[in-house]
Amino acid sequence: MRVEHLSLTNFRNYARLELTLPTQPVVLVGENAQGKTTLLESLYYLATTRSPYTTSDRQLIHWRTEKDPLPFARLVGDIRRKERLITLDMTLVLDNTALSPRFRKTIRINNVEKRVMDAVGLLNAVMFLPRDLTLVEGAPVNRRDFMNDTLSQVDVNYLRALEDYEKHMTQRNALLRRIAEKRARPSELAYWDEQLSAAGAVLIAGRQRFLRELEDRAQHQHHALTGGQELLTLHYQPSFTPTARGDGQRSFDLLGLDLHRELTAEEIAPQFWEQLQREQRESIERGATLSGPHRDELRMFVNGRDCGLFGSRGQARTVVLALKLAELSWMRDRIGEPPLLLLDEVIAELDTKRRAYLLARLGDDAQTLITTTDTDVFPREFLARAAVWRVQNGQIVQDVAL
Repeated sequence: MRVEHLSLTNFRNYARLELTLPTQPVVLVGENAQGKTTLLESLYYLATTRSPYTTSDRQLIHWRTEKDPLPFARLVGDIRRKERLITLDMTLVLDNTALSPRFRKTIRINNVEKRVMDAVGLLNAVMFLPRDLTLVEGAPVNRRDFMNDTLSQVDVNYLRALEDYEKHMTQRNALLRRIAEKRARPSELAYWDEQLSAAGAVLIAGRQRFLRELEDRAQHQHHALTGGQELLTLHYQPSFTPTARGDGQRSFDLLGLDLHRELTAEEIAPQFWEQLQREQRESIERGATLSGPHRDELRMFVNGRDCGLFGSRGQARTVVLALKLAELSWMRDRIGEPPLLLLDEVIAELDTKRRAYLLARLGDDAQTLITTTDTDVFPREFLARAAVWRVQNGQIVQDVAL
């Protein structure tokens, strides 16, 4: 899988960019706020239809166009998947001509207009950021986002269930508040409970399967990084505990993630529904759904100790590196070809040992783009086989002499 050509118009600080990407690793060098990260952001946006840096797509439109009647940004990628060439075209438009500004996103695949959902997974990408330490040390939402972003790229059923779950939960929470205000009846929850439990079960089953497969790969990477001195385990903690027999005797949280057992969505859904019934009174009082995938947690343990609570900064960095390399391997196996690998200012964040370990695994099979402010952190032999481009003020100069 490769992006052969990238076109940006009014995207962040790029007024106009036409870029043909080579097969070898690309090192993007330049000072901060010049456009290095934006280039990686555009590729990740093409893969996931969302930015890793902002929750508002409006911020992606070049600020110089804000006074135009129709400020817009456009991203076009020519994606090679095995023998198939796909042109993915995304346009973001802010309509200032109405009484209140309206924002819309248009997706075209090979010049045919499609839903946003249809674009997810046409390009697959793994992104590694300095702030990925939040996977270990941050809030649970960071770890849920990690699971959702990875799974949504390769599993269309998971993506649909995630969209349905978020929509159904919004509707259910609004109904809970109306019931609390005596403007609706509790019996009206029946429909949303069925919908929510069905979608949520798909998410829980997908996460369980993903983490089981990911843990094996991450353990191998972590073992090599620590010289065999530390063991990494992943503990998936759903906000309620579905059981293998439905009688509470064997639950997910008995030993953390059980690598030898898998529950299907069909087994989980009725148990999730029952949990919603048990919590109904309290949910009405609080006006919120109290259990479900939106409350799930994932913890990383090193030698049996929670790394987020008791691990050192160095241990956290090692865990994140192992997870990202495992994610790359997992996604390659799932889609049958290597995904795009985007490394944003992470090389300088690693010590010499971990830096060498990462660079040694950047072969020519996965298209790789790396940003840096200083090429001195790279071995000369790596730079010799890479394309080194300088980024300055939204302009890219290729084949920089070192």
